[in-house]
Amino acid sequence: QVHLVESGGGLVQPGGSLRLSCAASTTIFNINAVGWYRQAPGKERGLVATITSSGDRNYAEFVKGRFTISRDNAKKTVYLQMNSLKPDDTAVYYCNTQWPWGDYWGQGTQVTVSS
Repeated sequence: QVHLVESGGGLVQPGGSLRLSCAASTTIFNINAVGWYRQAPGKERGLVATITSSGDRNYAEFVKGRFTISRDNAKKTVYLQMNSLKPDDTAVYYCNTQWPWGDYWGQGTQVTVSS
């Protein structure tokens, strides 16, 4: 069982920044890839960024150059640094880790970009 807790969301003005955190309950978290997803009202949940256990990163086109995913294995935490935020980035952000026996999701953290 892997318990994930996201934090760091909030209300920010366009052009602002936030850093989201995804903290895991167990060190087994460190040996697997982690993804950040987001879901806006009325839309499907979609992939934002992923990071492998060795630190390889991939990003959705719409966040390239603005968002950075990273991980600190000593803290069992994955981060999503979000810069140059736009109103279209408004969504609930979730972290996810996938295992042969199932997927684990956090409860999500709300990000609202508005003036």
